[in-house]
Amino acid sequence: MNGLAKKQQVQEENLKGTLISVFFVGFVIVAMWVAVYLMYLAN
Repeated sequence: MNGLAKKQQVQEENLKGTLISVFFVGFVIVAMWVAVYLMYLAN
């Protein structure tokens, strides 16, 4: 039982890391779009 709980905890930490990575990549993509849009407006 203890080993199973530990494995589940590790899996949850993995999911947290994945979620953070996804949010970071999404933020970078949105930031790039905003930068391109601002350059378009500046023209």
